[in-house]
Amino acid sequence: MTKRDKIIYWIATLWLSLGMLSTGVVQLIQAKEGQGGADMITHQGYPLYLLPLLGICKILGVIAILVPKFPVVKEWAYAGFFFMMAGAIVSHIASGDSIGSAMPALLLLVLTVVSWYFRPVDRKISSVLQ
Repeated sequence: MTKRDKIIYWIATLWLSLGMLSTGVVQLIQAKEGQGGADMITHQGYPLYLLPLLGICKILGVIAILVPKFPVVKEWAYAGFFFMMAGAIVSHIASGDSIGSAMPALLLLVLTVVSWYFRPVDRKISSVLQ
């Protein structure tokens, strides 16, 4: 892995972690306002009991991605982040929100893919299979 790839990986991973952690905490405490908050979730037609589940999943996913080892768990965390953010984008569009309101989810989706693509070899599932 080149130095350039390591820098890209860590920048994307830290931004992804910060974004997921911050929105996860907002969802866990069921704050009314904010990205992924109660007002937005109810506007999109989802029940409020979904918020703590999403928040816990995001926080556990950040831990899984940042902790060394456990490449299989990392794959699941990346997959969860990918589907969660893809679902958020679709939910924004389906509920009639502007494209701008889906941009934070789109940014987190892109960061998920970049972090996954540039992850070091010891954090890949292929290191377990060999």
